Amino acid sequence: MQEAVDRTRQNGQGPSFAHSPTIAIIGAGVAGLCMGIELKKAGISSFTIFEKSDRLGGTWYDNSYPGAGCDVPSHLYCLSFEPNPDWSRKFSLQPEIEDYLDHCAVKYSLFRHIRFRTEIAGASFDEQQGLWRIRTTTGEELSAHVLVSATGQLNRPHVPKLVGLDSFEGTTFHSARWNHDHDLAGERVAVIGNGASAIQFIPCIARVARKVTIFQRSANYVVPRFDRAYKAWEKWIFRNVPFALRLYRALIYWRLEARFFGFFRDSWISRKVREGALAHLREEVSDPALVEKLTPDYPIGCKRILISDDYYESLARPNVEVVTEPIQGVTRDSIVTQGGTSRSFDTIVFATGFETTSFLAPMEIEGLGGRKLAEEWRTGAEAYLGVALSGYPNLFLLYGPNTNLGHNSIIFMIECQVNYVLQCIGQLLRRNLLYLDVRREAMDRYNEQVQRAIEKTAWAAGCQSWYKTEQGKVTNNWSGFTVEYWWKTRAPDWNAYELVPRA
Repeated sequence: MQEAVDRTRQNGQGPSFAHSPTIAIIGAGVAGLCMGIELKKAGISSFTIFEKSDRLGGTWYDNSYPGAGCDVPSHLYCLSFEPNPDWSRKFSLQPEIEDYLDHCAVKYSLFRHIRFRTEIAGASFDEQQGLWRIRTTTGEELSAHVLVSATGQLNRPHVPKLVGLDSFEGTTFHSARWNHDHDLAGERVAVIGNGASAIQFIPCIARVARKVTIFQRSANYVVPRFDRAYKAWEKWIFRNVPFALRLYRALIYWRLEARFFGFFRDSWISRKVREGALAHLREEVSDPALVEKLTPDYPIGCKRILISDDYYESLARPNVEVVTEPIQGVTRDSIVTQGGTSRSFDTIVFATGFETTSFLAPMEIEGLGGRKLAEEWRTGAEAYLGVALSGYPNLFLLYGPNTNLGHNSIIFMIECQVNYVLQCIGQLLRRNLLYLDVRREAMDRYNEQVQRAIEKTAWAAGCQSWYKTEQGKVTNNWSGFTVEYWWKTRAPDWNAYELVPRA
């Protein structure tokens, strides 16, 4: 990439770019920051990161609920070129991850490139000028040669439409919009949902609330986290023996990579993992009735496998109840289940996840000929390598369709994508292109391969999950090992693209 930039400058090419293209990045989470850092390292500073919040961090800014933390080991959940020898725990908590991202932004001088409190409403491609015309929610109009979406898959909280919810007179909030001004001490708290966020904050609030009632739609497989604090001598080695840190990170990566074998549907390994998870449940929970409630009725891996050292323990507390009856409705002070039972509450906390399969929504994206992305994605989002979209030139997605993981670190995938996008920008510069656009047949062929591979995995089994659309298409998860994704994205196949030169 740097060679492409240098060669362009030496030859005096690309006057329309003023030596480098203007680049708009949407989102200042991990992906947006990584994109910005790599652009700067490549000698390109003509970029702006648009962030709708008043702070960077993305999901690690939004999710500040009690106990919030990462389910990928700390030393793998960081940028490969910016290791952190001082992680305090094997699995970092949210404040420490947010501090790490702040450190990266300061070290690489990104703050001057970030526009906070600027939400993008939509963008349309100007084919004649090779520009993306961008609109903010305040009506401001901007333009950029390259548009990079780094909004991720987990940024729009989902709140179910419960009958009577508007009549509830107590406090309500979503776990990704935690109300830190509201004290739950001594309260009767309803938690709707029991996913990855819920199992982290429920043990925390159960220690202070008078009563915690969990409304569970379906049980989850939960395995031990085995978290602990790093000892001082371990951190000394990480700080002073760089090779040891690199080796430790590599060992974590390959251990997690091997877990993908457990996601092949009906495999011997998946059966063993399921047996281990159920054995862990029986070891931690002694009440047979509760064990029955907490036993999933679907193949392991079909939904996200959760990790926790204290969730099952918290469910055994006398002030915690698990309810599996569906919710019928909400009154001014209670939740009523379909059996007619009414339970009174002071606060309702929604741990109901995110709008995951709509991706760039609610932004309105228009490509060549005025085509609308929302319309093209009405049966499920898809993209070439999860990065490029046919008919939407010079638009790149980070953490796009079919790039989520169930077994390894998403930051690895993001770094693969950023490297790929950098090479595409390098091609724009090197050949003085108006735009490049992935060919439809290449995108369709790629996605057919992905969906065929996914059919062999647990994600395609018969359960409802945030990985799928309502019609059952898996739009979120990558279909194989991360090594395979790295191989596919290590260098663009320019035959898969239409390269349109400037006049």
